[in-house]
Amino acid sequence: MPSEFELIDRYFRRPALREDVLLGIGDDAALVQPPAGSELALSVDTLLEGVHFPAATGPVAIGHKALAVNLSDLGAMGADPAWATLALSLPQPDEAWLEGFCTGWFALAQSHRVELIGGDTTRGPLGITVQVVGTVPQGQALRRSGARPGDRIYVTGTLGDAAVALEALSGRLPLGEPGERACRRRLEFPEPRIGAGVALRGLGTAAIDISDGLLADLGHLLQASGVGARVELEDLPLSATVAGLVRDGRIDPALPLQGGDDYELLFTVPEQAEAELRRRWRTQRCRLSRIGRIESQTGLRLYRHGIPQAVPPRGGYEHFRD
Repeated sequence: MPSEFELIDRYFRRPALREDVLLGIGDDAALVQPPAGSELALSVDTLLEGVHFPAATGPVAIGHKALAVNLSDLGAMGADPAWATLALSLPQPDEAWLEGFCTGWFALAQSHRVELIGGDTTRGPLGITVQVVGTVPQGQALRRSGARPGDRIYVTGTLGDAAVALEALSGRLPLGEPGERACRRRLEFPEPRIGAGVALRGLGTAAIDISDGLLADLGHLLQASGVGARVELEDLPLSATVAGLVRDGRIDPALPLQGGDDYELLFTVPEQAEAELRRRWRTQRCRLSRIGRIESQTGLRLYRHGIPQAVPPRGGYEHFRD
């Protein structure tokens, strides 16, 4: 049975990816050199089996998602990812599992030039804690607190696919191929919107990533900014699979509003900046949808074709709610 240090050397120690890493894995702490004139953006998340991913999830998907959900936070801040640390708790040193986990992790890390610079490996229930650090030019970080009345509300990608995948995996929603395969990929391999966040520097007034569901995360942004919003339900971006399920009455129409794990960006821009936003978006590879506007009256109001709609409960996962 390999030791902790043998596992680290075999699976996690890799050739240097970045010149700004002065000292990486193998010492008591890592040393990095932030770019001049930049601020550091830091985020940390813990993923637990049965809470953040189903027990049957494959190790490649777990490795990808463990890094992706943290990079999504950096995207919402407009930051460029740079470095990561990983604390991994394993019931046993399963080398086949580790090989798959590292395949998923390092493929995503390579695509975003994120270098693993340290961490910890211990024995215990399967749990993964990741910290990522990114850089953003001084004064250009996006925050939740900058939305102003009149701003337009946008989201990237589509909503509800991951929530549909969870319904299918639980057996509550039978899905055929290729719908189930597409939704499950959205659940297991979310794509952090780093390029979108960088494109919003100096343009977006507020941003947040959609991890707990549109209603919950929009609520966080509105509260931080001290404003309200009007959302047009017919403008919500839905994939063909989710739209079909809503149309056929097979899922609650509120599911795309409440379901988590989308990891898309929700952001606001002034009305006069919309033309510049569309210009910048020509280089992006994800869908962009305007879904509403910010209003001075606090609270959230939903409309469908101009008709007021009831606002469903926010939903979203809360760790300490019974």
